[in-house]
Amino acid sequence: MDLPLPVMMLVSAGNRENESTYEVYLNRSGINSIDLPREKIVAEIGGNLRIRFLNRGAPIHITITSSNAGMYSEFFHENMYVVDDSVLTIPIRKESQEGLFDLEIISGYGVMKSHLPVMVIQPVSLRATSPEEFPLQPVARGRPHLLMIMMGIALIMYCTWLYTKTEFLNIASFITLIIGALYTWYRQQ
Repeated sequence: MDLPLPVMMLVSAGNRENESTYEVYLNRSGINSIDLPREKIVAEIGGNLRIRFLNRGAPIHITITSSNAGMYSEFFHENMYVVDDSVLTIPIRKESQEGLFDLEIISGYGVMKSHLPVMVIQPVSLRATSPEEFPLQPVARGRPHLLMIMMGIALIMYCTWLYTKTEFLNIASFITLIIGALYTWYRQQ
């Protein structure tokens, strides 16, 4: 029995949580052009990599090939005729390790060739996560740091010196800054 679609293009109706879908545009920037996605192509182990080919011009023949995907998938070669859009599903083996393989997309009977690196990673649920993730911004805890207090006192004394011209305030503000910096320096753990 001959199937109307190649075996690799069949979309599984089951689990879609481990599928990554990326769009490749054909004939968008010129005849037989191949415009690859700007983001990194990532596929999870045990999931499916879906590449959606969107044609923006006349129907086109493309060939997708991978000579080094044998460790990650059974995919090797696929010929497609894309009228409007087509989806290529590449299953990633469950027993494979993290790594990288390349997809080569050829259009225009060899005139245009594009190279698409695919990174294979562990699924999110299996990745080792740290027990406590640090926040992007520091969180203030407790009382203000002594150096900040000393800087505030020194600033007030310096501003007062600017208006009153009392030399003692200028010297005292400088000494206050030095004491705060030295205290902070020697208190480090």
